[in-house]
Amino acid sequence: MTPPDLAPDAPLFIVLNAGSGKHATEPVRAAVERACGAAGRRHRIFLVEAPGQLPAFAREAVQRARANGGIVVAAGGDGTINAVAQATLGSGCAFGVLPQGTFNYFSRTHGIPAENAAALRVLLNEPPRAVQVGLVNDKVFLVNASLGLYAQLLEERESVKRQYGRSRAIALGAAVLTMLRGGHRSWRLRLALRGQEREVRTRSLFVGNNALQLHQVGIDDADAPEEGQLAAIAVKPGRWWSLPGLLVRGALGKLGDADDIVSFPFASMTVKPAGTRGRRRIKVATDGELAWLDMPLLFRVAPEPLWLIKPAVAPELEAARQ
Repeated sequence: MTPPDLAPDAPLFIVLNAGSGKHATEPVRAAVERACGAAGRRHRIFLVEAPGQLPAFAREAVQRARANGGIVVAAGGDGTINAVAQATLGSGCAFGVLPQGTFNYFSRTHGIPAENAAALRVLLNEPPRAVQVGLVNDKVFLVNASLGLYAQLLEERESVKRQYGRSRAIALGAAVLTMLRGGHRSWRLRLALRGQEREVRTRSLFVGNNALQLHQVGIDDADAPEEGQLAAIAVKPGRWWSLPGLLVRGALGKLGDADDIVSFPFASMTVKPAGTRGRRRIKVATDGELAWLDMPLLFRVAPEPLWLIKPAVAPELEAARQ
């Protein structure tokens, strides 16, 4: 596939989420003004001040980038990046990231620095490179998609963050509290992949598209997203008090050693309820954002890549592989 042909002075169309992460909006805006002014690059910022504005601003940024040979840029956390990527995929536009979130897995796995000035240097000087995109039905995920317990963890984590702020410690504490509460249901699912069907009973189905995150939790097939595949992780049903132990194993990078975990790589997989009276819709988390999707779910690698402005080497990912 051919990357977008960008002029040296290609303009930037930046979707900036005022609510992402701990960064204030004005420092980001000031950093963009300085960097673009010094480089002689035109730019426009679409400031998202309410969640409902994000999809429309993302679409407008893509339209303007296509008309002007520009770059679509997402400035925010993984959820913001996901929404802008959804609008950009298939448009022929190059895509850039100014990470502003708590975990920033997408930017970190592709070598994009968290600091604004350094991220802008990448954006203004590096070429677009092909990056794999995951799809569940037609919804994009760049980091992961999940249903069951993991999606519940994300939902309750966001509630805690709204009360106590955004940090990794708060996110971990919220996850522990959710697991200790107990009462987590298990799901009977039928998975169809590689021409065969298998029934699984699981508390959570997690599909990863981010090699850094998968390496950090210690999954055998962590490099699947770098090899044209996705990685599935299913948590077997068991005693609820074993769940915090899985969280600890993940934090120590030893999740793949747990007896309660099944993982495997794939390029396409259909997930539907086992039996004839299963749910027609299910709550699915994609890059930390929750939505109701129709069953069956089709998880697959997108047929075309996202053309991400990024360095050739990602130091944090390389270190995680050691």
